[in-house]
Amino acid sequence: MQLTLTLTILLGVPVLSSAAHLNPTAENAFESYIQKVEARLTRQRSSLDPELRGDIRIEPVNGGTWEVNGGLLHHWRGAAFVPDASTKDMLAVLRDYNHLSRYYAPEVVSSRALTDSGERATLSMRFQKRQIVTVVLDAEFETESGLDGNNRGYSFSRSTHIWQIDQPGTAQERRREEGLDDGFLWRLNSYWSFAESRDGLLMECEAVSLTRDVPAGLGWLLRPVIKGLPRVSLEFTLTATKNALAANATRRPAHDHAN
Repeated sequence: MQLTLTLTILLGVPVLSSAAHLNPTAENAFESYIQKVEARLTRQRSSLDPELRGDIRIEPVNGGTWEVNGGLLHHWRGAAFVPDASTKDMLAVLRDYNHLSRYYAPEVVSSRALTDSGERATLSMRFQKRQIVTVVLDAEFETESGLDGNNRGYSFSRSTHIWQIDQPGTAQERRREEGLDDGFLWRLNSYWSFAESRDGLLMECEAVSLTRDVPAGLGWLLRPVIKGLPRVSLEFTLTATKNALAANATRRPAHDHAN
């Protein structure tokens, strides 16, 4: 649910005047990095910080943003604590594939499950980022989620397709050819880990994305903004998830809180 954009979105100026191209080198760099991330998460799935309380915590991983040939990789991690929430609550929010806009509006416009077998699903989603101009993207994700026992759970979301949409909501709406667009977002994977404690839920999310590189001569202007935007998107996602869980927890009968 995280969206990485360039300064074009913030200022509405045509700094990205030509379409970008997702080349095999950048794509392979993303896939190679993802393999390492997923191997680590498999080993460390039970490593949530039991002392986490209070505000949402966000931090860069490996510096947050770095160059690959023809693109930029971004990796951020965030964590939060939700009083009175449970792993079942978290799983219910993450698996509510047809209603994600309830929790993640305005960034998520619509969503639906293309396939759903419980632990695995294929998700179609339209999301947008509004600043001075609006960028709309259609995406498909393969997801896995479940409970590990010992009051712990997980969810992986891996992008399989991302299309930039021209003139969305009009009769002229069209998808640009995948990988031949403005390069706002080419890949996006999200990894959730969560654990239930006596007084609430600890949750952590890692987001890894691939975007176009910075146009020549504009690095001094764009790089600080590009590096900060994934953090903002992850903070939005964690805040929205925390709010959804808190709303569900406040509606839970009092005797459930005591169990």
